[in-house]
Amino acid sequence: MKHNFGAGPGILPHEVLKQASQAVIDFNGTGLSLLEISHRSKEFEAVLDEAVALVKELFSVPEGYSVLFLQGGASTQFALAPYNLLPEGGKAAYVETGVWANKALKEAKYFGQVQVVASSKEANFTYIPKDFEIPADAAYIHITSNNTIYGTQLQEFFKSPIPVVCDMSSDIFSRVVNVADFGLIYAGAQKNMGPAGVTLVIVKDELLGKTGRNIPAMFNYQTQIEGGSMYNTPPVFAIYVSMLTLKWLKAKGGVAAIEQENTTKARVLYEEIDRNPLFRAVAAVEDRSKMNVCFVMENPELEKPFLKLAEERGIVGIKGHRSVGGFRASIYNALPISSIYVLIDVMQEFAEKNK
Repeated sequence: MKHNFGAGPGILPHEVLKQASQAVIDFNGTGLSLLEISHRSKEFEAVLDEAVALVKELFSVPEGYSVLFLQGGASTQFALAPYNLLPEGGKAAYVETGVWANKALKEAKYFGQVQVVASSKEANFTYIPKDFEIPADAAYIHITSNNTIYGTQLQEFFKSPIPVVCDMSSDIFSRVVNVADFGLIYAGAQKNMGPAGVTLVIVKDELLGKTGRNIPAMFNYQTQIEGGSMYNTPPVFAIYVSMLTLKWLKAKGGVAAIEQENTTKARVLYEEIDRNPLFRAVAAVEDRSKMNVCFVMENPELEKPFLKLAEERGIVGIKGHRSVGGFRASIYNALPISSIYVLIDVMQEFAEKNK
């Protein structure tokens, strides 16, 4: 058995993979593959409608917001967010908490002035900046809710006098959030929601159409809303698997239920890291991510043998990002707590052998 701690594309529920694999051969008894039916067919329109409805239900999306399933990954949204929300000659505020936040603010500079209101770059992004001032004259403030590379996460979202734009790619549907506190939420699917190839966008309708610029149709949120996420051929398979994953999440009790599981998974793993003399967590305690647990060894020479033992025990994907080193255990929604305990057992076994 494999225990998949990969940072992304991340683990998906096994039952979802079974259903999706069957749909590739014969979708809902049509005698056709999901990959070859028309995206305009009633069969696929039902899939998309259900996916949108599940997002609205699971996240309690209020009236006045649109839910979109788009192509291009979250990296495309780095540009589309300012393209659609930042007026000509306007200013946007950004909080720099890691690589992806940095890439987002660089893209925004093509469309207007960018003010970096806070950054943890000087500490290699090991903490989340706090108590910063939000400029009232900015069109929006952009944040990244969870930082996969560095293992930090906003534990609570702040209230803002201006619209909040949030990249939730790596912790979407992992915890309860109040969508009404945001102007725009976007997330690549491949951590908690589905496979790579589709990006979820939840946007407050009243923010659109105010930039004073002409936006090409494919990049215009308003066009995509009017087209029901089908202005062009959508990523059919990725949307279908996302829909199945959202159904799986609903059956488990929804976001509040999975948040409890995620809190427990993170707690027991961090407890072992803090207790075990061979390991050390890298993120500030108050900002530790419940999705990506980053840790290093006190003796770097032991990292390779530990990784080898972990691989022998079926543990996959825990090698840390080169920016941090060490190890990264990504513990997304679909990872069972049993896999956490396998990793803990290996950590204890390795510590016993290397006293």
